[in-house]
Amino acid sequence: MKIVVIGLGYVGLSNAVLLAQNNQVIGVDISKDRVDLINARQSPIVDQKLTEYLRDGVLNLKASLDLNTSVVDADYVIVSTPTNYDQKTNFFDTLSVEKVIKQVIRSEPRACIVVKSTIPIGFVDDIRSRLDTQSVIFSPEFLREGSALFDNLYPSRIVVGEISKRAKIFARLLAQGALKKDIDTLFTGSKEAEAIKLFSNTYLAMRVAFFNELDNYALAK
Repeated sequence: MKIVVIGLGYVGLSNAVLLAQNNQVIGVDISKDRVDLINARQSPIVDQKLTEYLRDGVLNLKASLDLNTSVVDADYVIVSTPTNYDQKTNFFDTLSVEKVIKQVIRSEPRACIVVKSTIPIGFVDDIRSRLDTQSVIFSPEFLREGSALFDNLYPSRIVVGEISKRAKIFARLLAQGALKKDIDTLFTGSKEAEAIKLFSNTYLAMRVAFFNELDNYALAK
């Protein structure tokens, strides 16, 4: 199966390496330095497992700067470009994700587009309506920066925001590359999957804030 991963940060690159164990994978990024490092089997990210798998693993993986050519004949296209939170608008900046989705639809309308960037609740329904497409689904990530590939090899759960054959195939692809067996897998509606991701992030942020306050108290007292 041909899979293209667009955006080779820690989310995109860890997914590319995971899937390249059993599939043809092309990673696309706008950074030439990053593309060159990956093609030289060196990790541009500080992540022990990524470094090991790129150096020693048997991977059907190459990186490219050319999105339009890379996605031709792709079965799945994973979008993992940045969506930083804009404090002025109180909203996620999804422009890079939308731009990539439009390019993929033009170049390979048959592909299933799986968004793994963090997005607001309702994004998938909105983009489907505005672009008149059913190609887009969402599958949230629960990865730690610095341990992203480890977390993909031993995932706490797999969530795909659609109940369909293509969603089940994608979940199987993720599980196929993992080392953990009997992974909890959940298929939901798109809004439910988007909510799972945002509330997971919120819960993590609350935990971090709580322990920071304990640390401040200990230092003060």
